Amino acid sequence: MPEHILFLTGKLAEKQLRRTLEEMEPEFGYTVHQLGLTVAALMTADMIRRRLKDTFGADRVLVPGRCRGDLETLSKDMGIAIERGPEELHDLPEFFGKKKKKPDISRYELRIFAEIVDAPRMDIDGILRQARDYRKDGADVIDVGCLPETPFPHLEEAVRALKAEGFQVSVDSLENDDLLRGGTAGADYLLSLHEETLWIADQVSSTPILIPAKHGDLDSLDRAVQAMCAKGRDFIVDPILDPIHFGFTESLVRYHEVRRRHPDVEIMMGVGNLTELTHADTAGINAILLGICSELHIKQILATQVSKHARKAVREADLARRILFAARELNTLPKHIDDRLMALHECAPFPLSRDEIDEIYRQIKDPSYRILISPEGVHIFNREGFHTAADPFELYPKLGVETDGGHAFYLGVELARAQIAWQLGKRYSQDEPLQWGCHVEAPEPTIDPHAYKPAGSTLQKTPKDEE
Repeated sequence: MPEHILFLTGKLAEKQLRRTLEEMEPEFGYTVHQLGLTVAALMTADMIRRRLKDTFGADRVLVPGRCRGDLETLSKDMGIAIERGPEELHDLPEFFGKKKKKPDISRYELRIFAEIVDAPRMDIDGILRQARDYRKDGADVIDVGCLPETPFPHLEEAVRALKAEGFQVSVDSLENDDLLRGGTAGADYLLSLHEETLWIADQVSSTPILIPAKHGDLDSLDRAVQAMCAKGRDFIVDPILDPIHFGFTESLVRYHEVRRRHPDVEIMMGVGNLTELTHADTAGINAILLGICSELHIKQILATQVSKHARKAVREADLARRILFAARELNTLPKHIDDRLMALHECAPFPLSRDEIDEIYRQIKDPSYRILISPEGVHIFNREGFHTAADPFELYPKLGVETDGGHAFYLGVELARAQIAWQLGKRYSQDEPLQWGCHVEAPEPTIDPHAYKPAGSTLQKTPKDEE
């Protein structure tokens, strides 16, 4: 016997909910019950307790995702499971289609080396602060960068301080002396050795990253690989990724060739040579490069965050490696696994058409403004009228809030958010901040659905009100 679900909703969303369910043609049975309130998102557990007198033989009850209150206690008291659905009604089909098969992105195989490029110019506290930030964003190894012709008297102290805090550490230098000092101090990895400097590996226990003796010379890299294999030592090879128009495509071919020649060796890709040296949003660059890494089973990358536009590169790489690992394990495209790499756009930015928004408007009987967006623009309406514009400044003279500073401020903020969402193709929900994926931490990262949302800033009492 198919499951029977009771959907609770409000007056404005009832018709839309019924139409959505009809179009879904679900395998389960359902009943739609309007709970006697206008806006479904304002539903609370206490309201359900007071107003729901009949569950219509349902096996469980689904309420709007923004419903606040303790649903677990309510379920026990009413003797039926009461659960939250999606926050947006138009996400209902996806909610049912993917609820049981949400991909696991907790797993990954690729390790992120995050380079502190200016380490010689930083004190120990500064190096540790940067390392902690990198670790928080997902870095596995802290790469201590050495600068050409720049003294680094506290190199050993930096390595030991990082190791004391439990970091894995690599030392990155073109100078043999720096590599020896770093290895002697206890660095786990050394970037980089080639066939003429392999003697350094004989003097320290650090794992070397091997590069060609001459740029692009894979034969010299082969000889270095053979020498390390003969010694029974662990190592990682890096054919070197080049920037666009300076050998980028050819360098990708080198990675493919190294994997063909050496099916089982560990490989590193320095993705910073592309993220830092291309003025484009780094999330997409990271996704593509880590996709190549996933296909070639490259399990190490070297990431940097020097340029201001690349300041979230480590966090992006951490998410990308998880998404791509899940996609490969599931033998599927890297779509619909996790959308937090899409900062500018979203899969379904406009859940309502202009006709559906018009239908909602015709049901409004109160003076409160609603703001919605569609492909046609930003829409704001209440019982007094309906207005559409691409620029919020065009709307201000029509809203009648010239003498109400708090309301004007609130509408200004919301219309600005709506305009940004409309321009970029993002999802907009009134009274909620825009989402920027992994790039911006949400103001309320741990919203408790059991707690009621506090009044907005324009409705809170001021000290003057309380006198």
